[in-house]
Formats: sequence, C-alpha cells, structure tokens
Amino acid sequence: MKKIAVFFGTGFEEIEALTVVDICRRCGLDVDMVSITEEPAVTGSHGIRVEMDKMFAEADFSAYDMLVLPGGMPGTKHLEAHGGLMEQIDAFYAAGKYIAAICAAPSIFGHRGILKGRKACSYPGFESHLEGARVTAGPVEISDHVITSRGMGTAIDFALAIAGIFCGPEKAEEMAQSIVYGKEE
Repeated sequence: MKKIAVFFGTGFEEIEALTVVDICRRCGLDVDMVSITEEPAVTGSHGIRVEMDKMFAEADFSAYDMLVLPGGMPGTKHLEAHGGLMEQIDAFYAAGKYIAAICAAPSIFGHRGILKGRKACSYPGFESHLEGARVTAGPVEISDHVITSRGMGTAIDFALAIAGIFCGPEKAEEMAQSIVYGKEE
C-alpha cells in the first residue's frame, strides 16, 4: 500500500489538508497527518483543531511515497520555516519521489528551485514565488513527480490527482462519481 504524509503547521487551510486525507483514505491509501508543531492537535487558519496521527519526530520518511504541503496562512510560513521538513522535501525531490503542494504552499517549492522549467500553479497573488515555473491557472499541475494546485476550490481536484497517481485514473474517476463530484451529463 502506498503511504502519504500530510504536514500540519498552525494556521493550515483546513479544507485543503483534510480533503487530501479524506479522499486518499477512501481510495485505500495509507495517509499520516503529521504535526510539525510537536503537539498532538494542530489548529487551522479558521480555528478548527485536528488531532494528528504522528509528530514530525516520529515520522518514518523511508516509508512515504509522497509528502503533501497544504496551504493557508500562516500555515505555509510555518511549514517553510521547519528545517527538518525542508530537508525531507529536498531529499524527496532529489530522489524523484512525489511532492505536492496547494494554495500558497507551492511558493515553498519555488523558493527551493524545485519548479524551474516545470508547469505549476498556486493561489492567485503567489505566482511571483513560483520561481522559474511556467505558471498556469489550471486547477492542478502534475510535472513529473511535483504536483501543485491553486486553493480551497481546487482541493478535490488536487486530492483526486494524488489518488489517481497511486490508484490509477479509473479509481480516481470512480471516487469522483461516488462523492458526486463533476459535471452532470
């Protein structure tokens, strides 16, 4: 079974983070909610506290197939300020393992030089932080092993893209239909 870690810092965007956790778990993926605060519950940008599965120090990075960074403010700034997490993002990128970010969090990839020459998207107003990227307004951009998305309104697209990578496009489409997501025929 593929294993994903979603990282939570104080001020994370609740829908972006939890949509990935929910949809990926529904698809049968193993998802850890990991606190970078070393507290067992982390409060999002809209005051919602979420119980974590693990603390950062307990995470076994060799077991993960993907690292996911939700957006939100100041959550994105807290993620970027966490040295250990940034070391892991760089290591996953260098190893060709999947990394994903949504909303303001793709700016972290831009600051680290990860987006050079890649298609990428972010929350409107953060495009200048996508250093070297071919910036789009698409809901999700998948460029090899780097996935970016724009915000709360694209959280389902983002989560389904992640599920599709590990479970296949048919399973992602089946999930979209089961949650009544998509256009009516």
